[in-house]
Amino acid sequence: MPSPLRLAIAGLGTVGIGVVKIVQTNGEMLARRAGRPVEIVAVCASSRSKKRSADVSAYAWEDDPVALARRDDVDVVLELIGGENGAAKALVETALKNGKDVVTANKALLAHHGNALAALAEANGRVLRFEAAVAGGIPVIKALTEGLAANRIRRVMGVMNGTCNYILTRMESAGLPYDVVFEEARKLGYLEADPNLDVGGIDAGHKLSLLSAIAFGTRVDFDSVQLQGIGSVSIDDIRLARDMGYAIKLLGVSQMTGRGLEQRMTPCLVPETHPLGQLQGGTNMVVIEGESVGQIVLRGAGAGEGPTASAVMGDVMDIARGLRVKTFGQPAETLTDAPPAVVSAGAPWYLRMTLLDKPGALAKIATALGDAGISIDRMRQYTHDDAHAPVLIVTHKASSDDIALALERFRETGVLVGEPVAMRIEEM
Repeated sequence: MPSPLRLAIAGLGTVGIGVVKIVQTNGEMLARRAGRPVEIVAVCASSRSKKRSADVSAYAWEDDPVALARRDDVDVVLELIGGENGAAKALVETALKNGKDVVTANKALLAHHGNALAALAEANGRVLRFEAAVAGGIPVIKALTEGLAANRIRRVMGVMNGTCNYILTRMESAGLPYDVVFEEARKLGYLEADPNLDVGGIDAGHKLSLLSAIAFGTRVDFDSVQLQGIGSVSIDDIRLARDMGYAIKLLGVSQMTGRGLEQRMTPCLVPETHPLGQLQGGTNMVVIEGESVGQIVLRGAGAGEGPTASAVMGDVMDIARGLRVKTFGQPAETLTDAPPAVVSAGAPWYLRMTLLDKPGALAKIATALGDAGISIDRMRQYTHDDAHAPVLIVTHKASSDDIALALERFRETGVLVGEPVAMRIEEM
């Protein structure tokens, strides 16, 4: 019998305990599929006495994550602590320097330090894997680094934060405003301790930056991701978009253009007939467009004990089988520095605004659009009171720069009430 693959787990929260359960429940199956036993030898967490839903008393305990990474009886360290710095970073660096392979679910750590950690892993002949860091149980990292490795990737896009998708779809199904559903999500435990990581698009932006690095062979560049959260999306926007055949999603899009690497995580309108437009609740979806394969759609649970632990163990099984893939699908030294690019390709835009109800108001808006080089595809004026007139405009294709100019012109007309809303309609 080949020697077992010996695991150390740092972090016994939801995901860590999920991993323990899989190893304890499916040990024989794992051994058959890996060709060797997979066993846990040591663990580390902030509290020994905390009540947990799996028994960890049979494993050696370390109070210090760095000490865990230095143990001689460990082959693979699972970093399930979280956080972009501190204990998680020290643990991963120590493990790699001490000859351990590392599996992590920590997108923030890799979004900020992935380039250096990938180089450190290769310098020490180790692997650093992170399937669980992006889209939970969906094997999107494996799809890009292995199954689609022969494809030149044209575009990666998707819904990568289940909390945001829950909020947007719950607003529509229940007819509730953002603030009410946000509080509901908080009480259900769907939000991070810092809610802006979710609703501000930061969590999803971390994930997008990692997918971009793999898809386009570039160094991770989270700082260049254009971020806009969902806090400004109103129930009116959701209803009006649906009335026109669209759904609003916090959509991540990454593509290489002639100007550089475009990365954005922003609210967009997508056709309700597309799988992304039909996505409900906390589910994630990633769409990959390859030169040879065309469009691939991956859908599944984006978070939770079982799905995320499944992704962690997928990486562990690869290591147990001897499959050693570079962190971002190619040697770290070959990753390029792509110049960041704002979206350059034109697209239709959704514009919603409230105007003073007086003669010539709408004409001034149409003139402002014309001055910006934008033509109108559809326009609707909804029921209004004696003072204000809500107006919805869908444009023909326009660049983001043209839209920004049009919004400036709107503000100069003197007929605008409040701030206009502008969202790109993403073409599928």
